[in-house]
Amino acid sequence: MSSNKRFIKSITATAKSDTPAMPWARGQRRAAFIAKRNAQVVEKKAA
Repeated sequence: MSSNKRFIKSITATAKSDTPAMPWARGQRRAAFIAKRNAQVVEKKAA
């Protein structure tokens, strides 16, 4: 039950905040993947 309470608390806190967390704002691993993907796009445009 404690994990359920924690889940509900996180949902209500996100709903009350002005800017909810966006999926692209999460984690270093995701940021590295996006940077790698963007670098490939830039290389394709330059070539």
